[in-house]
Amino acid sequence: MLKPSRGALQGVKIIDLSRVLAGPFCTMMLADLGADVIKVEIPKRGDDSRQFPPFYKGESVYYINLNRNKRSITLNLKDPRGKKLFKKLVEKADVVIENFSPGTMDRLGVGYEALKKVNPRIIFASISGFGQYGPYRKRPGYDLIGQAMGGIMSITGWPDSPPTRTGTAIADVLAGMFCAIGILSAIKSREKSGVGQSVDVSLVDSVFTAIENVSEMYLVDGEVPGRIGNRYEFVYPYDTFKASDGWIAIGIGNDSLWRRFCQAIDREDLIEDERCLSNAKRVENHVFVKDIVEEWTVHRTVDEAYNYLLEKKVPSAPVLSIDQIVADPHIAEARQMVLEMMQPGLGMLKVIGNPIKLDKTPASIRTPAPSLGEHTGEVLEMLGLDRSEILELKEAEVI
Repeated sequence: MLKPSRGALQGVKIIDLSRVLAGPFCTMMLADLGADVIKVEIPKRGDDSRQFPPFYKGESVYYINLNRNKRSITLNLKDPRGKKLFKKLVEKADVVIENFSPGTMDRLGVGYEALKKVNPRIIFASISGFGQYGPYRKRPGYDLIGQAMGGIMSITGWPDSPPTRTGTAIADVLAGMFCAIGILSAIKSREKSGVGQSVDVSLVDSVFTAIENVSEMYLVDGEVPGRIGNRYEFVYPYDTFKASDGWIAIGIGNDSLWRRFCQAIDREDLIEDERCLSNAKRVENHVFVKDIVEEWTVHRTVDEAYNYLLEKKVPSAPVLSIDQIVADPHIAEARQMVLEMMQPGLGMLKVIGNPIKLDKTPASIRTPAPSLGEHTGEVLEMLGLDRSEILELKEAEVI
């Protein structure tokens, strides 16, 4: 396990009203980097993801992984006393993040316009399906909706398959990452201006941005991209190829690599073949080229093909399954992308590491995921409430 670091974002206080994935993923990244994240949850119920599998000893590891390094308080924002306490928290905070439907925070009286009067320096970050403005702003948004309307489903899969969702909730993850970038940008801007601002990130925008030059195909020449499997539209061979016991990815990004590959597989005749003379020709004749490559790979195991091409300095990789990744000495161990964390009541758990590697202020796991409302008392005492006041609020179900 990484030695706990105080982190690059030490001193940044974030009030996190988000739940499930996009917002919690964002604040997990920031908490790993040192931010003090206070997670505000609904009394008695908490974040919906506390009920999401996989479970270990009755506890959601989905929730645990996304909410390490955070403190949890419960607060009823529909109660006037809850609103008042929330605004006191905002006075001391740098960032508020939420992923309710657009307009919900305003209806509760704790939207950006209200909160910036309490703290002009506050950064108010919102993640939603379609954004805070525009004709679709009130439409409900989930990861599947973001993938569908952001374009990625239309280009994922094979020509004869239906539109396909990616194997993970990529719209939520992308939105979480973009929101983290927006928050950090707003913090940097505040250093000069002295005032905060709103950050508005939508799932659909995030996905559309991520499909990048596939969209440019249409914008430039009017061609609507379709589903083409694992090959790349602009470069070939850049695809997955069948081996005798699995699949191998091979990426030939330029003509010199193609020559190197042909030499490696003893097919130098292909270097001068009209169908393969340039990348453009190989893309045009990708069916022919794929057959040539698979004639070589299919008679070798994944390890044999990969290790041979690696030796010849041809970009390639085995297509790994999850069990292989979590046992991989580079990914899981050297890069510390699988870490152990002590979770009270459960013992040591393996969780996913942080991909951002800083040499002086590294991301780290300092504290486990909190139980529901675990830190309510300490946070409210920080606001000046005594124990009798806290008990009274609990009995009134304000917290």
